Amino acid sequence: KPTLYGSLTCQGIGLDGIPEIIASEGFIVNEINKKSIHILCPKENASSKFLAPYTTFSRIHTKSITCLDISSGGGLGVSSSTDGSMKIWQASNGELRRVLEGHVFDVNCCKFFPSGLVVLSGGMDAQLKIWSAEDANCVVTFKGHKGGILDTAIVDRGRNVVSGSRDGTARLWDCGRSACLGVLADCGSSVNAVAVGAADNSINLGSPEQVPSEREIGTESKMLLLAREDKKLQCLGLQSRQPVFLFIGSDAFNCCTFLSGFLLLAGTQDGNIYQLDVRNPRVPVQVIHRSGAPVLSLLSFRDGFIANQGDGSCFIVQQDLDYVIELTGADCDPVYKVATWEKQIYTCCRDGLVSVFSITVMGPFFYHFPLLMSKPNRENKTPQFIVCDEVTLTATLKSRPNKEEQRLALRGPTVLSIVNGTIPS
Repeated sequence: KPTLYGSLTCQGIGLDGIPEIIASEGFIVNEINKKSIHILCPKENASSKFLAPYTTFSRIHTKSITCLDISSGGGLGVSSSTDGSMKIWQASNGELRRVLEGHVFDVNCCKFFPSGLVVLSGGMDAQLKIWSAEDANCVVTFKGHKGGILDTAIVDRGRNVVSGSRDGTARLWDCGRSACLGVLADCGSSVNAVAVGAADNSINLGSPEQVPSEREIGTESKMLLLAREDKKLQCLGLQSRQPVFLFIGSDAFNCCTFLSGFLLLAGTQDGNIYQLDVRNPRVPVQVIHRSGAPVLSLLSFRDGFIANQGDGSCFIVQQDLDYVIELTGADCDPVYKVATWEKQIYTCCRDGLVSVFSITVMGPFFYHFPLLMSKPNRENKTPQFIVCDEVTLTATLKSRPNKEEQRLALRGPTVLSIVNGTIPS
């Protein structure tokens, strides 16, 4: 779809401290508060909600923050930076707790184990390390890659982990014995991102050629997804090592994630987000393209996903592009990574800030069938329009004497105009 352009004009500040905003022709300011503004374009059936961070942490790192994660309990955050440091901090206020020192050169990726007490990291020194979040000790170091480690994935509860590297390989590691259990794939091109997901029963993952090691825990019925620099997206059985599919995209794949047991997302350097069905991967379910900026990370979130790009955009997509939450704050600086805990969303950026967003109202953007309603019309006290998406809607028009209910079976997305208390057929 073509980009929609419009303008907003502030006419002053209300007594409640909220700006009074009007939109240019074709757009409507549907809702506004101190932290968000919701804009509708009824003619194109498009809707976006722009959300400001409720706080930012500026003192964790001195330079660009390239990766971050939040512990399973939501109490701690971990992040790495181009200043060469990796730090653990309080997720509520950004207060520094631990400094994790041991990597040589940059740390490319870091994440908590499911326990929230242990951190996994990978760096340009080709080392994979496991750290105690309680005392900052490095308890395990894995060596074997010949190039920098670009991404990691944790299998189940963390007995095994997966790494992807610039050396073109993806490897499976045994945390208990600090040993490599095998090379899962040798791609001949940098493995920029890895993802592990449980496979739907309908997907044939193949059988392993050799009996799996007894040290492999939780690899059965799992898929491994590899985002490669050579424009290929590769999927294989984690235990079987057998190929599931190989998809060729428009440019280098930077990131990937699973949405379900058969749906996945992958983002490319030229701004495409591919949604694929593992059962029929030849033709994408859809390709989302918002700009030519590289897609830097993707994260499954509720019924949709969060994506961030190199132009500073970070957005939540629910079902289709007509319903989007835009996370603002980055001024054209790349947003490198996103992490979530309950209603909190954390982003890290080239500007050195960790921004925290709060999704406090579980509104239309988080339902499978979004329902958006404008403010009442002052004359007849009825909504001016309703935007809905494939849903049976029950609407009570209270301006009618008998308060008659209107049941409408709608195939969306659809815009209904309500004029003088009636819904045109």
